[in-house]
Amino acid sequence: MSRAFVKEQDGAEVDTDLPELVVSPHRNLVTPEGLAHIEDRLHRVRESVGEARASGDRAGIARHSRDLRYWEQRRASAELVPPAAASGVVRFGSRVVLQPEHGSALVFRIVGEDEASPADGRVSYVSPLAQAMIGGRVGDAIAFGDGEAEIVEIG
Repeated sequence: MSRAFVKEQDGAEVDTDLPELVVSPHRNLVTPEGLAHIEDRLHRVRESVGEARASGDRAGIARHSRDLRYWEQRRASAELVPPAAASGVVRFGSRVVLQPEHGSALVFRIVGEDEASPADGRVSYVSPLAQAMIGGRVGDAIAFGDGEAEIVEIG
């Protein structure tokens, strides 16, 4: 029988062909801002699920429900790391100024995966750059691009 003549369920069936969003295998370390970001995303996705249900948008229900599962898992696994104390050592949450061999100084903050935005100077603590910086002190040189960069400030 052709599908054209089969009555659809009244929203009870949802397209489940969407793949789940991949959750990182790393610890979900978050800054206070990162935790706020996760909670904001949860709030917005819950609203989107409600709107999709109200309009009968089955594809929207499936997509937003999948996103909701992801953000609920990220919230449940979040490990809040308090702001770094001034210790002189780069750690999670630190703001680091690097001076490459050639070019201008660059500023990076080491953050959790969900709040990382390299273009905005926020690098995930699991990134190679953050891994090279963590544990470093002012004056230390780290691999950077094709050369090195010196840690000139830690905040």
